[in-house]
Amino acid sequence: MLTANARNERTLYAVILTVAMAAVVGSALAFEHIGGYIPCALCLTQRTPYYIGAPLMLVAAVLSYAGGPAWLVRGLLTVGGLLMLYGMVLGIYHSGVEWKWWDGPAGCATSADAVTTDAGSLLGDLSSKKPPSCDAAALRVLGLSFAGWNVLASAALAAVAARAAAIRG
Repeated sequence: MLTANARNERTLYAVILTVAMAAVVGSALAFEHIGGYIPCALCLTQRTPYYIGAPLMLVAAVLSYAGGPAWLVRGLLTVGGLLMLYGMVLGIYHSGVEWKWWDGPAGCATSADAVTTDAGSLLGDLSSKKPPSCDAAALRVLGLSFAGWNVLASAALAAVAARAAAIRG
């Protein structure tokens, strides 16, 4: 029997996960489009769990709020947690590449636009801008690169999702 308290708690966790996942990937997009930090291929790959996870957590929240089957909501929360664990592994891998602990993928470059669309600046940009390498951190804050911060965010979100999926009732 599904208790209202368990349903409300799962719904709250699912909403928190939705917002947090959207905020993390939104921050990455803001650093790219507002801050001008061009992502490398590994940076772009690390966004995938968030692109899948945020809408999935929204579905979990709506199902939970509407009184959907607890097993389904718990399953979606579990999948969200697994996605965040996958994102954490990607972040660890990328951090290791940045710290030169191991080699990154051969030919790691970005697929994001690195040059302007303004014809007057195009020639200058072609000679001055190049896609970033996966082994060079674009920015470090408190000693951590974007990949390092993604490890922490993914681990925290995986823990929240696991807690939410464990709610019985």
